[in-house]
Amino acid sequence: MLFVGGPARRHAFVHDESMEGLTTRTAARLALARAGLLNPAWTGLPARVSPRAGAASSLPAALAHIERAGYLQLDTVAVAGARSHGIVLASRLEGYRAAHAETLLTPDSALFEYWGHEASWLPIELYPAFAFRRAAFAVHPWWGDLLEEHSQQARALVERIRAEGPLRSADLEGSSRGGFWNLKLSKKIATALWSSGELAIRERRGFLRAYDLCERVIPARARARPLPLADSLRVLLERALAGHGWATTSTLAATWRLRNLRAELAAALSELREAGVIHPCELRADDGQRTRGWIRVADLELAARVGRARPRRDRGVLLSPFDPVLWDRGRVAQLFAFDQKLEIFKPPATRVYGYYCMPVLAGDQLVARVDLKADRRAGALELRALHYEPPASCGTTAAEQRAAVEHGLRRYAASVELRAPTLPG
Repeated sequence: MLFVGGPARRHAFVHDESMEGLTTRTAARLALARAGLLNPAWTGLPARVSPRAGAASSLPAALAHIERAGYLQLDTVAVAGARSHGIVLASRLEGYRAAHAETLLTPDSALFEYWGHEASWLPIELYPAFAFRRAAFAVHPWWGDLLEEHSQQARALVERIRAEGPLRSADLEGSSRGGFWNLKLSKKIATALWSSGELAIRERRGFLRAYDLCERVIPARARARPLPLADSLRVLLERALAGHGWATTSTLAATWRLRNLRAELAAALSELREAGVIHPCELRADDGQRTRGWIRVADLELAARVGRARPRRDRGVLLSPFDPVLWDRGRVAQLFAFDQKLEIFKPPATRVYGYYCMPVLAGDQLVARVDLKADRRAGALELRALHYEPPASCGTTAAEQRAAVEHGLRRYAASVELRAPTLPG
């Protein structure tokens, strides 16, 4: 029997691969288990809500999954009947209505909106850990020292919000030529004030931001204790690893877009290791290649458990292309032998799988891809493209793959309240 940690923290672990390394299959299953996509009960996550539950009733289950990942990435595209944040929650909570995700951010919410992994909704307890980013974004990363160059307009906007209350992004004056980079100046200033922490997003109405003063949105308890960078990195790295299960340093850093902090990241990981929170762990591929990474000590026994699991591969679930399990394409290729592609920004003629291609997860394998378009007028989902992975490469039969896709489409259709498409053939 092997143990990890000092006398005060000894974790019995009889499955010794986590000490010397994880197999690819175990690392993949661990990632899915921590993400709430494989036997959620193993890690204390809910697996379903009542299809009749309202947004308020399903809120605790949704928050539990956001807490686990540490963030819920936002995206505007709703061509498949829901935006990414709703799809992510519906993929983890059977019975969840994707539209309920649109109501998650409210003035009394346990979430706040900020630059986490891109623009995201994050648990409010992480607000102190982003003090370093708010300070750095006093000079906006895209638009430069906008607040200094337009200080008079910035002060006027803050005072207007102070006097009049929350201001929707759509109500900001000015002209725009369209597109994010051509935002009207007033919207750029509002975004810069939010990025630097002077304003906050109070709520989303029709997915449009409503800006308000930070002190009227973020609780005083969160604002009163900003963390130093070293403490912030330890908090964020541990939270990222809790969501991933096993991960390389680069994946952990990319989770929060931590750039130009190589020495600081190494120091934070070393401190977490010395505290008995994380442990170095290699990934051992079938070809003998080894990749250095990390695992939480608290997940060692789970790694052994998932290695013995026998997941079903005939019941699929559709994943958002922005799912926390999928955004790191190199990691997806390494763990699942799956070439994840995001083709939204490609010209139609160059797309291989479709505009909004959603991978289909069945058990511990990514077995197919579907491209869907919602037709609200007809009350149905249109299946624009379907591609199966080679059955041999994902350890399934063609019949299992078809059954998994059919199940995934029915479940997804219910979550967006549309009729499921019929598979060809």
